[in-house]
Amino acid sequence: MSIVIALDEGTTNAKAVAIDGDGRVLAHASRGLGIRNTAPGWTEQDALEIREASVEVLARVLAQVPADEVIGLAISNQRESVVAWDPVTGTPAGPVLSWQDTRTADRCAALAQVHGDRVLDLTGLPLDPMFSAPKMAWLLEQAPDGTVVGTVDSWLVWCLTGGSRHVSEAGNASRTLLMDLATLDWHPELLGVFGIPREALPEIVASNGDLGSTACDGLPAGIPILALMADSHAALRGHGGGEPGVVKATYGTGSSVMQGTGAQLRRRPGVATTLAWLDDRPVYALEGNIRYSGSALDWTARLLGVADARSLGALAATVDDADGVVLVPAFGGLGAPHWDPTAVGTLTGLGAGSGPAQVARAAFDAVAHQVADVAEAMLAEGEALEAVRADGGATASELLMQTQADALGCEVVVVGEADVALRGVAAVAFAQRGIALPAAAASRTHRPSYSAQEREAARARWRAALDRSKA
Repeated sequence: MSIVIALDEGTTNAKAVAIDGDGRVLAHASRGLGIRNTAPGWTEQDALEIREASVEVLARVLAQVPADEVIGLAISNQRESVVAWDPVTGTPAGPVLSWQDTRTADRCAALAQVHGDRVLDLTGLPLDPMFSAPKMAWLLEQAPDGTVVGTVDSWLVWCLTGGSRHVSEAGNASRTLLMDLATLDWHPELLGVFGIPREALPEIVASNGDLGSTACDGLPAGIPILALMADSHAALRGHGGGEPGVVKATYGTGSSVMQGTGAQLRRRPGVATTLAWLDDRPVYALEGNIRYSGSALDWTARLLGVADARSLGALAATVDDADGVVLVPAFGGLGAPHWDPTAVGTLTGLGAGSGPAQVARAAFDAVAHQVADVAEAMLAEGEALEAVRADGGATASELLMQTQADALGCEVVVVGEADVALRGVAAVAFAQRGIALPAAAASRTHRPSYSAQEREAARARWRAALDRSKA
């Protein structure tokens, strides 16, 4: 038997599984991660906690399987978040700046006036504070000379290999605003725009490139790292996507809606063109990112004084609809396809009969409409969406998935596994050894229950609320 130990280092959890070549999960472990808001728009994490949690869950899973059957590690990670550290001591030079962090919004707005079109042309990304380069510049400005910087994949590989490898996987690098999508390398002009020295950055490598082997406290030495991918990209791979036709939506703290475009660099207004992964050839994708989806449900649960998102769903299910109440969770501005960092969170449409159940229902509507906004932006004129494959923890909510099908006007195919990203990155690792891992299987399908008129009315209410949020 061949076993891959796959790690998914996300925003709020580090999870690991042991998976065999038939796709069976043999063992699993997880640990929560802290996240803090230290000022309006400032969202931070602890780099040492990320390292410790990742090593811990890997070690716990390794202890549950035969060591001689483990062929290597596979890592997927939260994207765009940035770490800076001393390359000699490994001491972080400040907090992790989360992908949700918007402290660089004013800087991005000023740079966009001069360089926005050029950055979009080279990288496929809008010049927005969600992406890594402005965060890298901010951290390096506070740090001593000689500090290195990278996204979370860079930090994890550096830690796991005992500091011997400073690399960034190409899909992660494509989310920094610094990598040229055509050459798949750091672009000198972009480095100049953001003021980031080339020597501080990692080497860009393939998703199945030379990633080194374990040489750190807490893990056996010499386990090869066979695959490295950004989490949303790994989820697309886990769904069997990459070529045109598969659209997936991942429901986590935020949401990623992604459509593979194969070898074609396709561009659509409002959504990013990104590198999905790089193995024997580059595979590209369209993607839109939503900052607050699962976290919007958590926020609403706290607001209403219920225990968690599951309890919020039970409350929302006591009414047929939100009765005109609309929540726009633009707590850190709006991401794709609106890209408005100045937008604010709003709760509109309240009436004398509005109560906690209607507000709870509006939170589920908000997640679904944000995903629908992105999916619609990906379509060229005349194209129709046939189905969306859904994964992530929030897919356990039948209410959310049915609401999503109604907002999209197409089938939503839910994958039974909560961690499709783990299967996706494990598939890349197994492919290194000539083993084809099966794609994740569907567990249920939700079909639209709205008429075309009902759907358009719901979408119109959402667009009106968006206009207020932006204003």
